[in-house]
Amino acid sequence: MSTADLPLPDDLRQEILTLAGSEHRPRAASVSALRLVQARFRWISDRHLAEVAQLLNMSTADLDGVATYFNLLFRKPVGQHVFMICDSVCCWIMGCKDLSDHLCKKLNIRPGETTPDGAITLLPIVCLGHCDRAPVMLFDETVHEDVDTAALDRLIAEAQETPR
Repeated sequence: MSTADLPLPDDLRQEILTLAGSEHRPRAASVSALRLVQARFRWISDRHLAEVAQLLNMSTADLDGVATYFNLLFRKPVGQHVFMICDSVCCWIMGCKDLSDHLCKKLNIRPGETTPDGAITLLPIVCLGHCDRAPVMLFDETVHEDVDTAALDRLIAEAQETPR
C-alpha cells in the first residue's frame, strides 16, 4: 500500500486543524494545508485532498480548484527532486529551450516526466520573477539564476547523490 492510500497522519491532521483555526474562515488555510501535505508526501493524492477538504469544510472540487491553480502544488507523483525550467519570454529568449533539451537528453525524459528511478521530475513553469537573471530554474525549492548546461550537470549530479 502506498502512502497516497493511507489516511493523513494524526499529527498532520492536527497541524491542518490548527492552521484552519487561526483563520477567520477555515478555507483560507487551504494553500498552507496543501503545502503541508505536499511537504510530507511530495504530492497531493486524491485521498489526501479529500481529507484536507473535509478538515477545512470545503468541497473536494473547490479544494482541487485551489490545488490545480497553483503550479507549485503537485497533484500527481513527482520524483525525489523536481527541476522546473522557467519558459517565460525572457527565459525563452535567453535559452531555456536549450536547457530543457539538455536535461531531456541527459535524463532521457521529456518535460512532465520522471526518470525511471524516480529521482528527478522535469517540469516547465511560467515566470519565476527573476527575468533580469534569465534563464532561471527552480531546483526543488531553490531558485537558480543565469543557468547554463554546466550548472545543470552539477544539479543533476547533486540530485542523483542526495535523496530528499
